[in-house]
Amino acid sequence: MQTRPADQTAPLKNIVIVGGGTAGWLTAGRLAAQFNTGADAAKNTNNIRVTLIESPNIPTVGVGEGTWPTMRSTLIKMGIRETDFLTQCDATFKQGAKFARWTTGKQDDFYYHPLMLPQGFGKTDLAQHWQTVKQVTGQSFSEAVCIQQAICEKGLAPKTIRAPEFNGAANYAYHLNAGKFATFLQKHCTQKLGVNHILDDVSGVNTADNGDIASVITKANGNVEGDLFVDCTGFNALLVGKHYQIPFKDCSDVLFIDSALAVQLPYPKADSPIASHTISTAQDAGWIWDIGLTHRRGIGHVYSSRHTSESDALQALATYTQTDSDKLDVRKIPIKSGHREKFWVNNCVAVGLAAGFLEPLEASALVLVELSAQMIAEQLPANRATMNIVAKRFNETFLYRWDKIIDFLKLHYCISQRTDTAFWRDNCDPATIPQSLQDLLALWQHRAPSDLDFTSNNEVFPAASYQYVLYGMGFNTQFSNTGLYNAAVADAHFMRKQLNEDEAIKALPSNRELLEKIAQFGLQPV
Repeated sequence: MQTRPADQTAPLKNIVIVGGGTAGWLTAGRLAAQFNTGADAAKNTNNIRVTLIESPNIPTVGVGEGTWPTMRSTLIKMGIRETDFLTQCDATFKQGAKFARWTTGKQDDFYYHPLMLPQGFGKTDLAQHWQTVKQVTGQSFSEAVCIQQAICEKGLAPKTIRAPEFNGAANYAYHLNAGKFATFLQKHCTQKLGVNHILDDVSGVNTADNGDIASVITKANGNVEGDLFVDCTGFNALLVGKHYQIPFKDCSDVLFIDSALAVQLPYPKADSPIASHTISTAQDAGWIWDIGLTHRRGIGHVYSSRHTSESDALQALATYTQTDSDKLDVRKIPIKSGHREKFWVNNCVAVGLAAGFLEPLEASALVLVELSAQMIAEQLPANRATMNIVAKRFNETFLYRWDKIIDFLKLHYCISQRTDTAFWRDNCDPATIPQSLQDLLALWQHRAPSDLDFTSNNEVFPAASYQYVLYGMGFNTQFSNTGLYNAAVADAHFMRKQLNEDEAIKALPSNRELLEKIAQFGLQPV
């Protein structure tokens, strides 16, 4: 059914989010908090109303258990206490990722991508100094320039119970139970932020003459009208995909992973250590993630079905977990790597899996939801007349971000020294490496990655992240420009890093110890 378009100059009042799960509720919460739609309605000077329609019959995918440090800012914006979040979502502290067997495939092969910048980053060329002295020190790059590898290797938390909420001695993100997190957000959004929650199935769309969505048709609640619709319907992409037919840009020619086998396993003992980082262990045709929550581990094997069979992938998972394959309660998740050619069309914008999906390497799924919700909230158009301007900006921003994430994920594969299987050999084939990444690798043969290589304010991964992966995987730069290099300054930063590391190790409790204290007493800032 078509209807007349709304007044183009009328203020936007009604935002309708179709779909729940983590993406839907994070978006709802970020928008509702931005415009004070909750109890203190007097502050909602724009009279914005946020409605979320969630099907009672469609389960959420719930694969994102790793976050970025940005989640702390998101929770603060939504008015959530860190103690409540940690205790109600089985959340634990995450300080980075440990990549095992990605470079050579040997048992002792590993490196870290910490969540802290290298000590003295940007003040001198730390990479050049490390490459000069590493034969003497024997330290890996992340070990030499950042305290976080040592903290993680010892299983320590990034803070003490006396630290203020969302602050610590080391930068941190979280691991969380995605299902519990969505439920936690739903309760907070409806009870504290005034989000209108409709449990119903969307069966169709009513279109205005200008192509906008005038309303969505629900089975029990009839037509639900809105000025802006956010598609959080996951892989179904009910609005941006099925209604608007926005094409999907497949990137499986670059990123080969297309399947995941996920399991949840209890700890061997109640007091087993909780890893303070994501563990990513390379396999013959993919890799296995290992995420520690408070009461269980989430483990999964992501792999390329073009390079191995499901039965062999399951056996690799069984070997890793030291469990018979027939005793594993495995959930299979398809992965179609890629994204929509645009995300905001007319008065509809896609967030989460409706926008795209990539393998969970580097935990990019939830941060893209956060960044999308933030941009919608902060740049919400005043009316329909200005919406196309914001939509164009949104599409350009997120096309750039998706492409940069794809480049960064490919970096983990294409500089590997492994040649033992076709999966690793094919990943190093230049034909599978985006030209944008090939250009950067050509530059980095002569100098380290720097902020000069990433000039947009929409970067997702900083230059330091590229350094951690590049030099963690044994990339050898033949430095030809020594303008920023000062050996004495670099050495002083290395020494300062060691002092900071020693102090942190003495002061910090184990991850499990701190989490158990928080569960009992809550954070007790001084």
